[in-house]
Amino acid sequence: MSSKSHKIAILDDYQNVALKYADWTRIQSQAQITVFNDTLNTEDSLVSRLEPFDIICTMRERTKFTASLLKRLPNLKLLTTTGMRNLSLDIKAANALGVQVAGTTGAGNPTLEHTWALILGIMRFIAEGDRNTKQGGVWQTFVPTGLKGRTMGLIGLGKLGCETAKYPRST
Repeated sequence: MSSKSHKIAILDDYQNVALKYADWTRIQSQAQITVFNDTLNTEDSLVSRLEPFDIICTMRERTKFTASLLKRLPNLKLLTTTGMRNLSLDIKAANALGVQVAGTTGAGNPTLEHTWALILGIMRFIAEGDRNTKQGGVWQTFVPTGLKGRTMGLIGLGKLGCETAKYPRST
């Protein structure tokens, strides 16, 4: 039997960054860490892969941890997620089965920032300019639209929509 007392699975690391963006050295002396870059979508395939692990780290909301899946993972003791909110985890079911669920805080709001990057990219024709220069053309073949003094309409004012609406005023 291995001297390492824990088996950790890191899921959905399709960018292969999980072990680069955190210091795992102290954990590696006590645990065997396995990184999975792909995403499995069937409960049976997930059970087959994850059954031996007592700690599972989710990086994204790609793998759903339903009550039925959690019941089939008897070794699971800790389920973590990047961020404090992950709608693909049935936290109530996990807790009822004695599985602790924990999330991390992060710097900034990557979804909000990505939203604004897309808005600016559209308004400033970034993709078109990039494509033109890569094909030997010039950067600005379109007249970009400025945002100053403009009115933006948002559909859906959930948490992300409200933050998106506030962002221009806070920068």
